[in-house]
Amino acid sequence: MSDSPIAVDWETARATNRDNWEDRVPLHEEAYGIGALDDPGYLTPVVRADLEALAPYVPDGTVAGLDVCHLQCHIGTDTVSLARAGARVTGLDFSPSALASAAGLAEKLGQEVAWVEADVLQARAAVSGDFDLVYTSIGTITWLPDLAQWASQVAELLKPGGTFYIRDGHPALYAVDEDAEGLQLRYPYFNRGEAQVWDEESTYVGDGKVAHSRTYQWAHPLSDILNSLIGAGLQVLRLDEGTTLPWKFSPRMVDVPDGYAWPEAERDLVPCTYTVVARKPQA
Repeated sequence: MSDSPIAVDWETARATNRDNWEDRVPLHEEAYGIGALDDPGYLTPVVRADLEALAPYVPDGTVAGLDVCHLQCHIGTDTVSLARAGARVTGLDFSPSALASAAGLAEKLGQEVAWVEADVLQARAAVSGDFDLVYTSIGTITWLPDLAQWASQVAELLKPGGTFYIRDGHPALYAVDEDAEGLQLRYPYFNRGEAQVWDEESTYVGDGKVAHSRTYQWAHPLSDILNSLIGAGLQVLRLDEGTTLPWKFSPRMVDVPDGYAWPEAERDLVPCTYTVVARKPQA
C-alpha cells in the first residue's frame, strides 16, 4: 500500500474498486466454504454472531418475519443466512458478478431473496420499500469516502422505529501495520478526505490472485461513524468493541473459535471490531 493517501474522485475510485471486487467473485466462491450452506440448518459464523448481538433490539429476539436490507452483500452467503433465519431479504451490491453468484446460491438453496445492483451511496433510489432492519457486516465502509451520504441512505431505507446494525473492522485496527513483527501503527486513523491506495493481487481469503489489484479505501474514525448516524437522525442504542475477526488481518493472528485474533498477550491492546446498533425514531 502507498503510505501517502491521495486525492481521487469517487467515480474513478468506485470503478477501480468494482473491477477488483468483480475479480474476487470466483476466488471467494471457492474460499468461502459455500458447501457448508447445503446443510439446511447452517448459518454463516458472521450471521450467527450478528443475530445474537441483534436479539435484544428486534421483536421477539429474532429477524423472522422482518423486512431486511443487506447493504454491500457481496456473494450473498450472509444474505442467504438471514433469509434462512426467517427474514424477507433484499441484498444490494455494486458488483454484477457478485450478485449473479448470490442469486445462483439462493436459487440452489431454495431461498427467495431480492437482489439489487447499485452503489450503496445511492441505495434509496435503487431499492423500493421500507425496512425493519438495515444490516451491514463486515469489511464494508472503508470502501466509501462519504459517511454522511452513507448514513442518510441507511436512514431513508428504514421504517420509523426500524433498526440499523453494523459490525465492521475497527478503525484502530486499520491503523496497525499488519506486516510488522509487533503491534505498530502505520496508517491514518483520521480521515482527511484522501484515499489510501492498495495494490495487492491477493484478497483477504484464499490463495487466488486478482487481475485488477488496485483499490482505494478511506479511514473513518469511530467518532465519524457514530456522528454520521446521529447526523442522519438515528438514535445510537449500543456500541460494542471486539477482539476477534472473521478474516486474518495479519499473518501474526491466531485461530480462535469462529475467526482470528491477536496472540493472547496482545489481545487486550487493540480492538478488532466495533458493533453499532441504532434506531430510526418513530414518526
